[in-house]
Amino acid sequence: MISREALINSHFVIPAKAGIQKNQHPGHRLSPVRRINQHFPSCLLLAALLWLSAPLAAGGEAATASPKGIRMETIFLPHPRTDGDFPVERAMRQRRSVRHYSGAALSLSEIGQLLWSAQGITGTDGRRTAPSAGALYPLELALVAGNVAGLSPGVYRYNPSAHALTPVAAGDRRAQLAQAALDQAWMETAPAVIAFGAAEERTTWKYGRRGIGYIYIEAGHAAQNVFLQAEALGLGAGVVGAFDDSRTAAVLNLPQDTRPLYLMPVGKP
Repeated sequence: MISREALINSHFVIPAKAGIQKNQHPGHRLSPVRRINQHFPSCLLLAALLWLSAPLAAGGEAATASPKGIRMETIFLPHPRTDGDFPVERAMRQRRSVRHYSGAALSLSEIGQLLWSAQGITGTDGRRTAPSAGALYPLELALVAGNVAGLSPGVYRYNPSAHALTPVAAGDRRAQLAQAALDQAWMETAPAVIAFGAAEERTTWKYGRRGIGYIYIEAGHAAQNVFLQAEALGLGAGVVGAFDDSRTAAVLNLPQDTRPLYLMPVGKP
């Protein structure tokens, strides 16, 4: 659990086997007084990290600073499943774009699984579920949440390294997003929308203008993953590419170096 939180802002180093002398059997520990005296700084750090991580085993919150006066709490999502009994062939055969939703809420587990399918970390080297030219990973995911159990309505940024969400705007913005998408009212009925954005310079510094095409290809890879994952979860997803870029970026509260590429409403059919 500690490693997930530490990935947010830090590079903490905790001494291995604190309180055990060299060549000493692990069962024979130092006295409490000597152990505290020798390792007080690391023990204090470890205690702080454990205190922060305690509520996060199945998804939880850790407070973070907000430069805009919004109370921001990092929402750690439940660990994603990396194996299942739904064949990928069935998901491909059944996949359809869905634009009608039941109105039922999505769970944090479902949201986490969908986001992981798009950009989740799958290896110790930082590689992700979708391929990226040069492993540069320009995509940024935002979640517009309106009806997600355990999650306040708002816009959140997905952090793949920590498998967590960070709030960037408060309040239900589904209607505003639908208006920015040329008044596609059906989008408002989805409990959540996954928005794909791209920080293009992460790729173009290496590949020049050709890198723009690589980014579009990468967005397609990630979006198809979401489609197939939604099918495996018994959910439905749609895709939207018709929207006003500047209005959509404003609704999503995107950084200036990031522009919107793709919107995917998701929900239960």
